[in-house]
Amino acid sequence: METRRTFIQKGLLGVSAATVIGPLAASAYSTSREGEKTYRDDRFDLGIAGYSFVHFGLDESLAMMKRMDVHYLCIKDFHLPLTSTDVEIAAFHQKLAESDVAGYAVGPLYMTKSKAEIDHAFEYAKRAGVKLIIGIPNKEDLEYIAGKTSEYDIRYAIHNHGPEDKLYPNATSIFELVKNLDARMGICFDMGHNMRDGQDPIRDVERYHKRIFDIHLKNVTAATKDGKTCELGRGVIDIPKFINTLRKVGYDGKCSLEFEKDMKDPLAGLAESVGYFKGVSDASA
Repeated sequence: METRRTFIQKGLLGVSAATVIGPLAASAYSTSREGEKTYRDDRFDLGIAGYSFVHFGLDESLAMMKRMDVHYLCIKDFHLPLTSTDVEIAAFHQKLAESDVAGYAVGPLYMTKSKAEIDHAFEYAKRAGVKLIIGIPNKEDLEYIAGKTSEYDIRYAIHNHGPEDKLYPNATSIFELVKNLDARMGICFDMGHNMRDGQDPIRDVERYHKRIFDIHLKNVTAATKDGKTCELGRGVIDIPKFINTLRKVGYDGKCSLEFEKDMKDPLAGLAESVGYFKGVSDASA
């Protein structure tokens, strides 16, 4: 099997990055550079949510990803602004490719001011070459967004933010709103915030997996509003059981670490979490 680097380099030859990164992000790779299996036959891949690098530029962020051997990034607009030109977008993806990283989604993007923000977000995702938007919209705009998902053939995943979030505190609150809309409307499942809202992330993966398009992978110190993000193996969520549940339901999206602890110096905590995830995945396969 081709390594991810070879595949990306071939795809970039003669075409713009905006047209190749979408297909790349949709492909599940379970091999290392040398072709050795790392995640067994899991259909899901480990990534990093761009917000984990809020205090770092793109070069520093990619350097950390390289050290952790993680190859998928959910793109935040502080790394690729919404106003980026096609030339800037192509250069951005070239830089990712040089680090053996694929940008698979954009967001979270807030879209609560006007429908123009929604229109702009879908154009941004299209030009960025991704097939998934992580968003926080107004409830009254969901049908309009559903029409956009059909028009662009881009999936839209609403992010839940826990008990402080009056719109979307947990996965259930999102599912009830999107279940009768276009099948491209779904959930970016923040399992930590879901737990902080008193919900069971393992049960909710089983319930809603058909509408979960992305997972913000994290653990928290308590199943209450006061719970804080912690290293993946140190919190109250049973990560081995969670991973086995992903296998059970056939989840085939990304599990992107969103590390909201020590955000000005996140590498140690992220690296510990990556190692824990990989170790649990291999040991329980």
